[in-house]
Amino acid sequence: MEFFKESSQTVCAELKTNTDGLTAAEVEKRLLQYGKNGLAEEKKKGIFQVFFEQFKDLLIAILIVAGIISMISGEIESTLVIFAVIILNAVLGTVQHFKAEKSLESLKQLSAPSAKVMRDGVKTEVHSEDLVPGDILILEAGDLITADARIIENYSLKVNESSLTGESEAVEKTNEVISGDKIPLGDRKNMVFSGSLVTYGRAEAVITATGMETELGKIAGLMNRTAQRKTPLQISLDRFSQKLAIIIIGICLVVFGLSLYRQMPVLDALLFAVALAVAAIPEALSSIVTIVLAMGTQKMARENAVMKDLKSVESLGCVSVICSDKTGTLTQNKMTVMEMYAGGDVFTREKLDLNNAAHYMLLKEAILVNDATETIGDPTETALVQMASYFGVDAASYRLQHPRVAELAFDSDRKLMSTLHEIDGENILCTKGALDVLLPRITKIMTQNGIVQADENEKQKIIDINRKFSEKGLRVLCFAIRPFGKCMEVQQKDETEYIFVGLISMMDPPREEAKKAVADAKLGGITTIMITGDHKITAAAIAEQLGIMEPGDMAIEGTELDEMSDQELSEKLPLIRVYARVSPEHKIRIVNMWQQKGKIVSMTGDGVNDAPALKQADIGVAMGITGTEVAKDAASMILTDDNFATIVKAVVNGRGVYENIKNAIQFLLSGNAAGILCVLFTALAGLAMPFMPVHLLFINLLTDSLPAIAIGMEPARKGLLQRPPRDAKESILNQRTLIRIGWQGLLIGIFTMVGYFVGLQTDTAKASTMAFAVLTLARLFHGFNCRGEESLVNLRLKTNPYSIGAFLLGVLLLACVLFIPILKGLFMVAALSSVQCLWIFGLAFFPTLLIQIQKMLCTKK
Repeated sequence: MEFFKESSQTVCAELKTNTDGLTAAEVEKRLLQYGKNGLAEEKKKGIFQVFFEQFKDLLIAILIVAGIISMISGEIESTLVIFAVIILNAVLGTVQHFKAEKSLESLKQLSAPSAKVMRDGVKTEVHSEDLVPGDILILEAGDLITADARIIENYSLKVNESSLTGESEAVEKTNEVISGDKIPLGDRKNMVFSGSLVTYGRAEAVITATGMETELGKIAGLMNRTAQRKTPLQISLDRFSQKLAIIIIGICLVVFGLSLYRQMPVLDALLFAVALAVAAIPEALSSIVTIVLAMGTQKMARENAVMKDLKSVESLGCVSVICSDKTGTLTQNKMTVMEMYAGGDVFTREKLDLNNAAHYMLLKEAILVNDATETIGDPTETALVQMASYFGVDAASYRLQHPRVAELAFDSDRKLMSTLHEIDGENILCTKGALDVLLPRITKIMTQNGIVQADENEKQKIIDINRKFSEKGLRVLCFAIRPFGKCMEVQQKDETEYIFVGLISMMDPPREEAKKAVADAKLGGITTIMITGDHKITAAAIAEQLGIMEPGDMAIEGTELDEMSDQELSEKLPLIRVYARVSPEHKIRIVNMWQQKGKIVSMTGDGVNDAPALKQADIGVAMGITGTEVAKDAASMILTDDNFATIVKAVVNGRGVYENIKNAIQFLLSGNAAGILCVLFTALAGLAMPFMPVHLLFINLLTDSLPAIAIGMEPARKGLLQRPPRDAKESILNQRTLIRIGWQGLLIGIFTMVGYFVGLQTDTAKASTMAFAVLTLARLFHGFNCRGEESLVNLRLKTNPYSIGAFLLGVLLLACVLFIPILKGLFMVAALSSVQCLWIFGLAFFPTLLIQIQKMLCTKK
């Protein structure tokens, strides 16, 4: 005791003298403040800084230049519309930024607001922020530990460290001196850690670390060093934007040069270049993608998967590896009685026979040698009480009928717990513990027909049953009794000459739906990996039950992982299905190794120890019910039902969302390609502009947006799960998609120019109006083509009523522009005759007719 007090005083002295004159309390406050605010971001950006950052995009810069040129040219309407579009995009981007996660602000929420300490020999309750190294913590059952501390006085202390280590079983603590940074947290029996919960007993402990120096703080540091990763769609769209911007600038310069070469006035040449830039830039693309993602998240939320980051939705579609935590994710995070052995029989809880003397005695002893209730206490003892409750036995009432006369508390050295009770007028010593300790002390065995001598054959049978239980990953407790006469005190020497009652095995069982979810994931080409802080044998047994491990697969522990080089791990990675007894650093390494192999990785978990890996993964998935706030903040997706199967549903939805985004982009770009080709053709032919910039902005922002959003509402097609995950490196605009965009854009462009020439027979104003109307209506019809790869005969028109609504609303908007006098002047359109209106409808419909015929022919092939 004195040694620890001297050590703690030394720690305090060093802390006070080695931190630039700050007191220990001031240092602690700085650490805590850093933990609350410093990790997320040292300097938070202001709203104006974020707003102006939205203008860094090269496409936005081109639009700004186009707006300035329109202003110089006197095109006031076009100028106002262009700058309105730019500002709207900046506002949307700013709002999205301030919705981003602040992943570490809830770390402090894990600490209790106060803690009990001994100061100047007096027990005092202080705020957790005022704790300093050297304080003596007083720990009791139910306390949330607020600092790392070394135990100096121990009274059967048990601590649940599942939020840090991933193990569901409470850890028995000792005041034996154990040291070494490389020792796993679960093996540091003389230490308690911040964020853990005292489930049994009491203790005194000297604080060794607080704030960011605790194990919890180190995990926070790991999260700070883990950068957010861009999603495959973000990467693909970023590359596309860069390439498109370069192409637009090049073509605009060529058109401008050609116009000057043909001795066109400079302002007219600039207007041609502006029209081309506006036609080429898909102004609504970012907004449409955001809207489609938002609608996808709403659908997923209804199915218990809440996406925190919109951009992560599409990443689900190419997830190829799910690294799943075991405790609370694949399992139920509670100990449950599985199989028992008594009276010569192996049986499950449901088969326990109260008429069998050995069975009945096993149930009684499970209640009496126990300090828990159904909800409070050591998870192992709680499981025994819940087993009794299954038979309608109230543990508290039964204990009152047979009060505890004396006891020997559980001791990790003895591996036994004994309690003395009066049962049927006789004092009986009831003992539970490890079989290897109890078996040599057993002389008799209880059977249904009475008590018999325990010969070597009977003992070997018990050993064989225990081994079978252990091979299944079950934790086994042995129960025995001893008639105790009139004596009212129990000593350790009395723990002998027992009558064997039975064995009870238990485990944290798999979730019922998890096995099917793992099989579904495998069907979709997704590999499931179990990462846990639990023991390898237990983890491997669970993995086999769930179908995660198959013959030839491997299970390794964290110590084995430490001994592997990156090259060795990379070679064995495809075979390793279970990682046991791992630390947060191990989890990050495993996720990172899969990512280095080009895989999109999802990591699931619920504890603080999972948070760094959740952030490192492409898709971090936290449990909404049992998950800690830190895990939820670090994750991209939260499961509100804690159901592993929900992840598979989310993957299907993610694949569907990606298909819809891809189709929406195809729709927008093929329509823009038609506009570009028309502007290019007239520029090269020396003709008047087919569109004013305000025409193209009307098409891109209004009539195009409606069908694109409707495409985003397309229901997921059957068979998405049966497809392999898409390659994350594959561009969303692959060769096949680009050919389709070019061909469809050319087709729409040809019929648009036919309309232009029909109008040109009257004058250039009529030609521009005809071209504008044909292009707008053709792109509205084209929305039906881009709903999917199949024809409307297979897709069925009514399966997506939003597409019909978008088409009708787009036609109404076009009619308003063409026929309402005020809008006619604003959009600079000429009056049309009924014959010209028929021309517009026929020319606009014909490209869709040809595309549908092509799709039907391809389907037949």
